Amino acid sequence: MKRLLSGVVLAMSASAALLCGGQAVAQTPPAGSAQVYPNKTIRIVLPWPPGGITDVIMRAVNMHLAEVFGQQLVIDNRAGAGGTLGAAIVAKAPADGYTLLMHDIASQCISATLYGSKLNYDPLKDFQPVMMVAGSPMVLVANPSPQVRTLPQLIKLAKSQPGQLSYASSGAGSITHLAAVRMQKMSGIELLHVPFKGSIPAASSVMSGETFMSFSTIPASLAHAKSGRLVMIAQSFAKRAPQIPDVPTLGETLGDFDLGFLSGLWVPAGTPRTVVDRLHAETMRAMEQPKVKDILTANAAIPGRMSTQEFTEYMVRETRNWGEIVRSSGVKVE
Repeated sequence: MKRLLSGVVLAMSASAALLCGGQAVAQTPPAGSAQVYPNKTIRIVLPWPPGGITDVIMRAVNMHLAEVFGQQLVIDNRAGAGGTLGAAIVAKAPADGYTLLMHDIASQCISATLYGSKLNYDPLKDFQPVMMVAGSPMVLVANPSPQVRTLPQLIKLAKSQPGQLSYASSGAGSITHLAAVRMQKMSGIELLHVPFKGSIPAASSVMSGETFMSFSTIPASLAHAKSGRLVMIAQSFAKRAPQIPDVPTLGETLGDFDLGFLSGLWVPAGTPRTVVDRLHAETMRAMEQPKVKDILTANAAIPGRMSTQEFTEYMVRETRNWGEIVRSSGVKVE
C-alpha cells in the first residue's frame, strides 16, 4: 500500500491538471484530427473470468466512463494462461484508444519472466500504462492451531520443521504462490507448495486441514475467520486495512513487504498522449463516485493515486522484483 499511495500529493495535483486537460481534449480536437476521442465503442479486455476482484472493479469504473464518454464500453473477459491470452490481444491491437487492458498488475509483471520466450509480446514495451486503478491486500490465513496465531510463531514453527509446513496457492506462478516464495526468502523458512486450480479450492484445503496456510483476500476469508475456521496471520500491504485493523502486516515482522491484488489499466504502446491523459483523468474521477467507492469498500480495495509516469516507473521496478522471485522459485511454464 505504501507503493500504491507513493507520491499521493503529487499524483493528486497531477490528476487535477489532467482533469482539466481531459475536458480540453473533449472540446478541442487534436491538430490534424477530424474526430474527438472517443467516437465509437471501446473494448476493455479483461484476461480473467467474470466475478474476480479485477472484473468487479472494472465494471464499477465502467459505469462512470460510459456516462462521461457517451459511448458503450464493452468488457471482454478472455481468461487463460495466467492472463497472457487477453493481454496479447491488446498488445497487438491498434494504438488508437479503442482497445484497453484491465489486468492484475502482479500477473502482468510476473509474465515477463515466467513465460520468457514463450510470450509473444513484451509486457513493458508493448503497452502504455494508463493508471493503477485500485488494489486490495492479501491476507495470510492458516488452519486454526494452538501453535500459530502470529507470523513470528509461524516462522518459529516452520524453522523447526523445514519443508514440512504446506501452503496452498491458486496455481504455480500465481501471485498467491510467489507471495509465499517472497515471504520464505525474507524470513529464511522453507515451506511445501501445494498448487490448486484456483483460489477457492486452495482456501478450502486450508479449512479442511489438507494444507496449513495460504494467501487469500479479505472478503473471502473474513467470515471464515470470524467463525473460527481460519486464523488471519498477517496482511500484505504496508499499512493495516481498516476492515481488519487488529491483523498485523507482514512488514511489521519482515520489513519491506508490500504487495497485493492491484489492478491496472493499459493501452497499446504508441497510443496518442491525449487519449492516455483523458483515460487517466476520467478513471481518476470514477474513483470519487459514490457507487464506485461503495464497491471498492465492499472489496477492501483502495483507489490508486499514481500519475501515468509514476505507474510506468512502478511497472519497471515490479517487473524486476517479481523476476527475481520467479527465478528463485524455480517455477517454469512448459
